[in-house]
Amino acid sequence: MAELNSVELVVSGRKLVTPEGVRAGHVLIGDGRILAVTDADSRPAGATRLDAGDAYVLPGLIDSHVHFRTPGLTHKEDWEHGSRAAVAGGVTTVLDMPNTVPPTLSPEALWEKAGLVRGHSLVDHRFHIGLDPERPELLAELAPEVATSAKIFMAGHHTAPTVVRDPAQLEKAFIAAAQSGVQLVLHAEDGELLALLDSWQGAPGSYGHYEAHRPRTGTIAAVARVVELVRRHGARAHILHLSSAEEADLVSAAQAAGLPVTFEVTGHHLSFTDADTRRLGARTRLSPAIRGQADQDRLWEALRQGLPSTLGSDHAPHTVEEKTRSVEQSPPGLPGVQELAVAVWTGMRRRWPEEDPDTAACRLVRHLASGPAELFRLPGKGRLEAGADADLAIFAPEATWMLSSDQLHAKCGWSAYEGWTMTGQVLRTLRAGRVVWDLESRSFGAYDGQLLGAEEV
Repeated sequence: MAELNSVELVVSGRKLVTPEGVRAGHVLIGDGRILAVTDADSRPAGATRLDAGDAYVLPGLIDSHVHFRTPGLTHKEDWEHGSRAAVAGGVTTVLDMPNTVPPTLSPEALWEKAGLVRGHSLVDHRFHIGLDPERPELLAELAPEVATSAKIFMAGHHTAPTVVRDPAQLEKAFIAAAQSGVQLVLHAEDGELLALLDSWQGAPGSYGHYEAHRPRTGTIAAVARVVELVRRHGARAHILHLSSAEEADLVSAAQAAGLPVTFEVTGHHLSFTDADTRRLGARTRLSPAIRGQADQDRLWEALRQGLPSTLGSDHAPHTVEEKTRSVEQSPPGLPGVQELAVAVWTGMRRRWPEEDPDTAACRLVRHLASGPAELFRLPGKGRLEAGADADLAIFAPEATWMLSSDQLHAKCGWSAYEGWTMTGQVLRTLRAGRVVWDLESRSFGAYDGQLLGAEEV
């Protein structure tokens, strides 16, 4: 039991989502950490009490796939707005991608980005370092205090300036990653194959033809290549934004064979189909593309089976002006860190209405908290237990509400989910025991999120 005189805050509720399951109890918090999760409300004089009632008390969520656009692309998004959107969605830790201007391909670039973010973040954070296609062997020397993960783009798009096109260089990256133990995260599309198809049939001229011009062929071929490289060299590979049934089958087979291949499913691939892209146009223009209903069904089934290691938003905002360009010129990507948890929760409750909500809450925590914390080596994150960081989200599972533009916090100011009726709502978010988002007052805390650096590794 925690020393009572060190308890500063007690969060009480009937639905604490702990590693052992959902239980009633009290979370005792002091000095930014969880001191105990207990049946007894042993609150010393002067300690604050927060009663969650029948709302779920979740560990702070982790979005391991965001593009907060700092540095160089802050007309689309910046760290202040991105972290506001995150905490409004219950997310207290993010892992940011390297395709900025300039791209973060070296330790020096990462430390410089950390300096730019300092004092402007509501969330704790790490950075995926980018693979330099000209120097893949540098991954063998990557120190864990710099980054425990490296992003590889296997295909290019508007904000991916460092694409690995040479198969020999890609293989060198896997060899180097196996030597250092760095976790690879991959945008797995075969860019050369997509270019070949474009040279034959032309680039998509309308959103009615978009998915057919950015087909599953490119992703399946790339995922198969990744699986073979993992089999050959033993590197750990995490495939981002899995989009098709065939990819899910390939990775599931690799996992069953004991290969260290994991995958992410995004909120938008669970929420939209190619029919939505025909209707919404650029708002759901993505790379890889949104696919058909059968693919979406397969991804949901994988989630129900517990197969993905992470759920990610791939929060990649663009301005309205950029998104209203021609089909050829409009960039792929959408904002999503604020919408991620509620969109997935809404989908689970609609698809599986007979499921015990406690089971759904544990699934959400597994894929949006404990799973990414384990995969990306984030001690203290992703669990509601003594010794963990006091990052919490108070989540009302039965709340029903419509998402409108005035509720959005991303700098771009739009969402593909506008007009959706959502089930579930984040009432409060706490980071290190301090409230950083309160829905009732629509207020935020102070910008002091920490870089998860060497001392936490």
